[in-house]
Amino acid sequence: MSLLEEMRKERLKKVAILKEKGINPYPASTNRDTSVADFLAQFEVLEKKKSVVTMAGRLMTLRRHGGIVFADMFDGTERVQIMLQSGALGEQFELFEEVIDTGDFIETTGVAHTTKRGEKSLIVNEWRTLTKSLVPIPDEWFGLKDEDERFRKRYIDILLNKDVANMVRQRSKFWNVMREYLLSRDFVEVETPVLENTTGGAEARPFVTHHNALDIDVYLRISLELWQKRLMVAGIPRTFEIGRIFRNEGMSHEHLQDYTQMEFYMAYSDYKAGMKMVHDMYQHIAQEVFGTTKFTIKDSEIDLAGEWDVYDYNTIIKKHFKIDPLDTNLDAVKKILTEEKVKYDEKTINLERGVDLLWKKIRRSFTGPGFLINVPAYMEPLAKKSEDDPRVVERFQIMLAGSEMGKGYSELNDPVDQRERFLHQQSLRDAGDDEAQMADLDYIEALEYGMPPTFGFGVSERLFSFLLDKNIREAQTFPLMKSKA
Repeated sequence: MSLLEEMRKERLKKVAILKEKGINPYPASTNRDTSVADFLAQFEVLEKKKSVVTMAGRLMTLRRHGGIVFADMFDGTERVQIMLQSGALGEQFELFEEVIDTGDFIETTGVAHTTKRGEKSLIVNEWRTLTKSLVPIPDEWFGLKDEDERFRKRYIDILLNKDVANMVRQRSKFWNVMREYLLSRDFVEVETPVLENTTGGAEARPFVTHHNALDIDVYLRISLELWQKRLMVAGIPRTFEIGRIFRNEGMSHEHLQDYTQMEFYMAYSDYKAGMKMVHDMYQHIAQEVFGTTKFTIKDSEIDLAGEWDVYDYNTIIKKHFKIDPLDTNLDAVKKILTEEKVKYDEKTINLERGVDLLWKKIRRSFTGPGFLINVPAYMEPLAKKSEDDPRVVERFQIMLAGSEMGKGYSELNDPVDQRERFLHQQSLRDAGDDEAQMADLDYIEALEYGMPPTFGFGVSERLFSFLLDKNIREAQTFPLMKSKA
C-alpha cells in the first residue's frame, strides 16, 4: 500500500468517527456571515467591538503547540490565522485534534485578536466540519513541480499557486473587458451553432462527430464567422460572439485544438476603419486588464501605445526570397522551399500553402505591434479584393512578437465572386488539402439576398497568453490532457 493510500485509509476512519458521533462530514450549508477578506478589512473595528463572526474555509496549514492549535484558513478570498485553545473549547478541541487535517473545510466562530507577533487572527470559540478531505494537499513550499501533473491536477495548482489563481481571474477580466468594449459601442452579443453541416470562416481541419437523432455526421465549428455574416444580411448591423472553436490540428506553445475566440462584425465599415478600432481596443484591453501597454514577450519589448508599424506581405516575401507572390507559380515556390529546407507534403502542397510556408519561415522577425497588409487574393477566400489592386485583399493581421495576433478584413459580399472562391477552395480539398475551406452554398444563398459593406475581426486567447508571456496551455484554466490510461 502506498503512503497516499495509507493516508486516505486513515482519513476514512476519521469520517467514520464523525458519523458515529452523529456529525455529518459533508453538510450542505454553512452559517458563515463574513468572508476572510471582509474580516481582515474590518479587523480593527471587529477587534475593538469584540464582535463575534463566523467564517469558513480550507485549512492550509496546522501547527500544534500543546493545548493550542494554529491554522491558516483560506476561503478563496484571503487567508487568515485561526487559534483553537483546549481550555476554551474542551471536548471540541479534543475532537478537532482527533479528526481534522490539512485540506479539510471547517466553519469557525470567534472574535478578532491580534497576537503578540502582531498577526491578525481569529480566536475560535466554536467550530464545525464542512468537508472532510480524503487525501492531503501537497506541501505548499513544494507544490506540483511536474508540468504534466500540474495540468492534470490544475485545481491543486490553482490552490497552491497564487499566480495561477490570479491568471484565472485575469483571463475572465480579459474577455469581459473586451465584451464591455463592444457592448458600449452598440454591438449585440450573439450565440451561433457549434455543430455545423459545413465548416467555414477559416482554413483548418475540423473535428467530425455523429448526430444520432438526425443520423448525420456534423463538424465542430472552426470559426464564428459565417453565421454572424448571415446576421448582417438579417439587418443586425453590429454583432459579436465570444465562444469556443475547435481545430483538429497540431499542438505548439501557441496553438491549441479547442480554445476561446472573439469575432465581431460591423456593417457599413471597412478594414481601414477596423484598423483604428482594433488598435484602440487592444490598447484599452491592455490598460484595463494589465495596467500597462508595455510588455516583454519572447524577449521582445512591446508597447501597444502610439502608432503601429505597417508591413506589406508581398514586399517582405520579395525581399527575403526574391519571388513575387503576386506573379509566381507552385514550381517556383517549391524550389525556394527546398532551398530554404522548409518541409512540405508533396501530395497536398499548393500555391496557397507554399507561399504561407515562406511567410512562416520569416515572420518571427516582425515583433510589432504592427499591421500585416496586402495578402494575395488567392490566400484569403472571404475578403474583398482591393479596388486599387485586385490581386490583393483588404485584410490585415496584427503582428505581435513574431506571431499573428488577430485578423480583420473588408468582408466579401459579392455572391458570384464568393462562389468562385469557394469552388476553388473545394477543389483544393478534393486534391487533398483538408485545411482548405468547404463550399458553403447555403451561405452563398444568404449573400444573394444582399449583405451591406462589412468589416469583420477575430482574435483568440493566444493574445491573452502572449501578453502574459506564457505558453498558451499554461494560460488555459484546464488544458486538454491525454488520458493516463
